[in-house]
Amino acid sequence: MDSYNPDTSPTPTDWLRTDEGDRIELVSAYHRRKKIKLPNAQLHAVIHVVVENQLALGEETVVNTLSRLQGEGLSRHDAIHAIGSVLAENLYELMQEGDASTGAPYQRYLERLQRLTAKSWRAG
Repeated sequence: MDSYNPDTSPTPTDWLRTDEGDRIELVSAYHRRKKIKLPNAQLHAVIHVVVENQLALGEETVVNTLSRLQGEGLSRHDAIHAIGSVLAENLYELMQEGDASTGAPYQRYLERLQRLTAKSWRAG
């Protein structure tokens, strides 16, 4: 892959074939080109990449959530941010709890995505 645009879905095979570090750099480069100021650009890029990975792998709940959020008026980029906000919240909770031995944290993430709306994300 030569570039990344969060408003255009990357081809899943191209995305997954790209080295993880290169994916993070592609996302970071996009935000730098657009002069988007971020408190933690590296973490922001990593969250983008995780969501794009889930989409490329066809994680049904994530794919459906992206589609639904776009149907509610969010751009693809904003929908990725909305999904990423739920992911970040779950990661934070997981770090506090310290036990990922069950599938419960991931299941909680998927359940939260099903409840996520464009309106609730904008309000948050």
